[in-house]
Amino acid sequence: MKSIRHDLVELLHKGYCTPRIVDIAKKLKEPSTTIHYNIKQLEKEKTIRAYKAVFDYKAIDEGLCNYVLINLAPDEYGNPERVGKELRAYPQVESIDIITGGWEMIIKLRTKDMDEYYQFVKNVLSKKGIVKTTSLTSLKQLKTEFVELQE
Repeated sequence: MKSIRHDLVELLHKGYCTPRIVDIAKKLKEPSTTIHYNIKQLEKEKTIRAYKAVFDYKAIDEGLCNYVLINLAPDEYGNPERVGKELRAYPQVESIDIITGGWEMIIKLRTKDMDEYYQFVKNVLSKKGIVKTTSLTSLKQLKTEFVELQE
């Protein structure tokens, strides 16, 4: 059979997932129709914005996770969204938050290894608008997207 693993992982990363209504119905002891109706209401209200798969990141060559604190140049300080919109185009960027406390932004990056991370820092984070970064490397993730990870 044809392997579409890479394409499938890419789509699941982007939110092409659906809830498992039967499993939810069993857990909540409610009919599937009730679960389906309520989920559709939450989607319509935009309370639920997307569904996302939770991966074993090493298995999909994204095993290195870094959080990067970013200071912006004075001319970018008033518009951090501009820099954030540029950064979100890169597939290695999992999340971007505008923050307080001495830094303007924090991004979460997933790369295959330290070499790929270094290339990202060298080629992307050295661009105009970013004057200082501090990297925090995740050694082990115990919980993600509100899901406790099993060993």
